[in-house]
Amino acid sequence: MSSNLSPNTTGQFNPSEMMEQAAYYALAKSKKPTSMVIGLAIMAGVFIGIAFIFYTTVTTGNTETGWGISRFAGGLAFSLGLILVVIGGGELFTSSVLSAIAVANRQISFGKMLGIWGKVYIGNFIGAGLLLALVVSAGMYQNDGGQWGLNALNIAQHKLHHQPLEAFALGILCNLLVCLAVWLTFCSTNMLTKAVMVILPVAMFVSSGFEHCVANMFMVPLGIAIQQLAPPEFWLAVSATPEQYADLNIVNFITANLIPVTLGNIVGGAGLVGLAYWSIFTRPQLKAVETSQITPLFTDSDSKEMIKMNANKTVNQFMDVNTYVLQPEMPVEVALDNLLDRHLSGAIVVNSHSEVVGFFSEHDVLVELWCEDYLPEKGRTVADLMKTDITSISPKDTLLQLAEFYAIDKPKLYPTTDMGIATSYSTLSINDRARDMRVSKPRILPVIENNQLVGVVTREDVVSQLRSIYGERMEAVKAEEVDAIVA
Repeated sequence: MSSNLSPNTTGQFNPSEMMEQAAYYALAKSKKPTSMVIGLAIMAGVFIGIAFIFYTTVTTGNTETGWGISRFAGGLAFSLGLILVVIGGGELFTSSVLSAIAVANRQISFGKMLGIWGKVYIGNFIGAGLLLALVVSAGMYQNDGGQWGLNALNIAQHKLHHQPLEAFALGILCNLLVCLAVWLTFCSTNMLTKAVMVILPVAMFVSSGFEHCVANMFMVPLGIAIQQLAPPEFWLAVSATPEQYADLNIVNFITANLIPVTLGNIVGGAGLVGLAYWSIFTRPQLKAVETSQITPLFTDSDSKEMIKMNANKTVNQFMDVNTYVLQPEMPVEVALDNLLDRHLSGAIVVNSHSEVVGFFSEHDVLVELWCEDYLPEKGRTVADLMKTDITSISPKDTLLQLAEFYAIDKPKLYPTTDMGIATSYSTLSINDRARDMRVSKPRILPVIENNQLVGVVTREDVVSQLRSIYGERMEAVKAEEVDAIVA
């Protein structure tokens, strides 16, 4: 996949660009330290519990408004939970299943993904438990003469009366909508837009009675706590008895609800949303890097008056055809040893058909070590760490094109929108802006022809070809000559 596309400066993304945002979102989850993941997961568990408190309050006592309207109002209230997660940066299990995209892109291992899921799941449970303790301690179940608590009991009990297949299917439907809500937030960088995007999908899943495992971590234990701890006066006020809710217990909660709902949430989010979009937008591009052309800023070499070099010399005249390459299935430690032995900072990764599938570098190793607290997971391969966003060139590209590619960042030099409208203004000349800008370009460029790797060109190769502009090589000045000149 080429990285020569101009960066999006509008803050709005089309479906294909949303897929790129989703891939970044999925990979970013694997780069957070464990302490941060668990901390943010605890916050998300609290956020979803808060949303259920809001839902229970809104739907309590609404007997005259009608079943559908009451549940829709509750669904709108419950959307607060996902809004808090999206804007506040919480780690929610039901959206963390989108990290399956990073596995599909071979950026993380399957074991790494399961590790992320486990940390988030545990963190969500802890957050839900902490909020539950506060709510029960505050006696909120006695609100509205106990009707609030009765509503919570009925909701919790209803969730335990699904057949396993029903709970599984309801879990799929729920996380289909939750992950679609999260997916919609990838369309924009505007926080208000993101918040609005999640409201209706969440309102639909809640009002339709679909099952969300993290919400149930708070909802059902709340019902269990009320059944076990509510005083006799509460039962008298609501004209009910604890025995009517005897099925509210931990064993039933785990076996009849939590396990099938969690599995359904995984299928609905990871399968029907994450991997479905990945198969549409990304999968065909994983087989090989497409050949990309470097477009020169200027029309021809005459405008640069290159009289001491052949500006139209093509890449195939000076590229390295004997470059060292890596295979995606190679263990990380073996690949790293090979790079160190050859004094290389990175290498192109090719498959069995000599197609470029990624780039593996020392930087990838350092990032992985940092993310894993310098205790890397065993069995990691080059494919797990390599970058798949690769800039490639053609053998027919010219030396001048390469020189301009390395020297200039066109969107920074000419900051305009796709419609040609300037996005910033400067009193500096073009040359001054070019000298001041910071340009980040890959040092090593694979040369691809007919989807095959035919060589590589480095920044040093380009500079070496341009060296003749400065004239003949001068001999080193001796130290005594330098002293004489200074004197």
